[in-house]
Amino acid sequence: MAENRSLTIDPRSGFCRSNSTFYSKRNPIPLPKNDSLDVTTFISARAHHGHIAFIDAATGRHLTFSELWRAVDSVATCLSDMGIRKGYVVLLLSPNSIFFPIVCLSVMSLGAIITTTNPLNTAGEIGKQIADSKPVLAFTITPLLPKLAGSTIPIVLLDDQVNSNTTGAKIVTSLHQMMKTEPSGSRVRDRVNQDDTATLLYSSGTTGASKGVVSSHRNLIAMVQTVINRFSLEVGERFICTVPMFHIYGLVAFATGLLASGSTVIVLSKFEMHDMLSTIEKYRATYLPLVPPILVAMVNAADQIRKKYDLSSLHSALSGGAPLSKEVIEGFLEKYPNVKILQGYGLTESAGIGASTDSLEESRRYGTAGMLSPSMEAKVVDPESGKALTVNQTGELCLKGPSVMKGYFSNPEATTSTLDSHGWLRTGDLCYIDDDGFIFIVDRLKELIKYKGYQVPPAELEALLLTHPEILDAAVIPFPDNEVGQFPMAYVVRKPGSNISETQVMEFVGKQVAPYKRIRKVAFVDSIPKNPSGKILRKDLIKLATSKL
Repeated sequence: MAENRSLTIDPRSGFCRSNSTFYSKRNPIPLPKNDSLDVTTFISARAHHGHIAFIDAATGRHLTFSELWRAVDSVATCLSDMGIRKGYVVLLLSPNSIFFPIVCLSVMSLGAIITTTNPLNTAGEIGKQIADSKPVLAFTITPLLPKLAGSTIPIVLLDDQVNSNTTGAKIVTSLHQMMKTEPSGSRVRDRVNQDDTATLLYSSGTTGASKGVVSSHRNLIAMVQTVINRFSLEVGERFICTVPMFHIYGLVAFATGLLASGSTVIVLSKFEMHDMLSTIEKYRATYLPLVPPILVAMVNAADQIRKKYDLSSLHSALSGGAPLSKEVIEGFLEKYPNVKILQGYGLTESAGIGASTDSLEESRRYGTAGMLSPSMEAKVVDPESGKALTVNQTGELCLKGPSVMKGYFSNPEATTSTLDSHGWLRTGDLCYIDDDGFIFIVDRLKELIKYKGYQVPPAELEALLLTHPEILDAAVIPFPDNEVGQFPMAYVVRKPGSNISETQVMEFVGKQVAPYKRIRKVAFVDSIPKNPSGKILRKDLIKLATSKL
């Protein structure tokens, strides 16, 4: 098949005219043939010469690979004794920590499903996810217990000690206790297949409400292979984990993928510029994954940074979340000449990387999201007619490959509108693919606002604004900002006789949502522009807002 295909595939762009498909120009990734395999076993079985798996940047506490796998075995034994079986959902609500991967790997090794949530989310937002995914057990830390106050789920604490202020919560044990348990070889083990569900991560899909993205063990195994092959890592590489592990980027790279390579991951529990830079210096880190706003900040403060910190160990910065401009890339290379920039593009629905630049030469193709990941295929489709387009034509990017999700959890309508019967995933991104197979994202069909890499669905904020007794109508748009990328701005129509102020609008929303979703700018208008079917003409409002810049 490969030979026949190669006759019709343009080796330069990867485009095949006979089926209007773009094929990846990278070497395909080998996938295990054995069907009964879970991602935890797949990772733990890979041979490497690494010694330390995780280091806690704040305390210096570390886990060697043998300690990590023993802990995973012990925790899986306890979970099994607690009756956790294949298909059960377990919630993990925690900031980054060296224990985060232990929970994920233990749960998945049993064929149970891990669902993660953002610690910044409100109790109400977390409650919605719990109502949807129905977890039978939750792992969290003492300070976050109030966010689970409304639920009756049994809780395992990730902190070492159970404090007195845990009243009301149904705490069954601590992770520390579980890790001390002797692993049992004879525990009940359900047979786990690669097609079984491994993770349930919540993403704001193409519109409004958050949806559970169902990824299988096969999806994650494919992504682990992509991560390892992308970097062809030597033993001794040290990654700084700045991105949240609850997010697909953090989960596939730091809680799973890099473990298979024997690399060391240094974990920051939260992002703070000084902590990140001093950690690079202290632990002689070699790879720095980040989002564009952090990269921009490093360029702007480069002179002070280089005076204060020794970053000489660093050789690669990995950027994801949005393409970098020529100015940013050149500025960074000028200030940090020994560090190369690599970029990645992906979605929760594609289990992470769908395209990437894997060398400095590729990253210098300015504005690109990169070339297709190994074994990934793409189509560029006219959003109006559904017709597949060719090289250099702009349309919606559709992806197909071994890491593309199974669908949205108990939401067949959303699944059918995003994933077709042939496995093509509609990304909601408008793009074109050039003569050399590089993808350029032009715009989002999706309306998500990207605040520091977090996704904010405007529809959710609009629904909230409409509950205010003095607001008649509202629309929320992304407002460009150098520091955070974009922030939510609201256009508000007041009810007759109301004098509600900008501050009152912002406070009303601020009390009910996570900090990254807060509205940071308000404009009052007489009416919200809409098309005949009642859809908000966001493009017009964005034009109006940015014309004054």
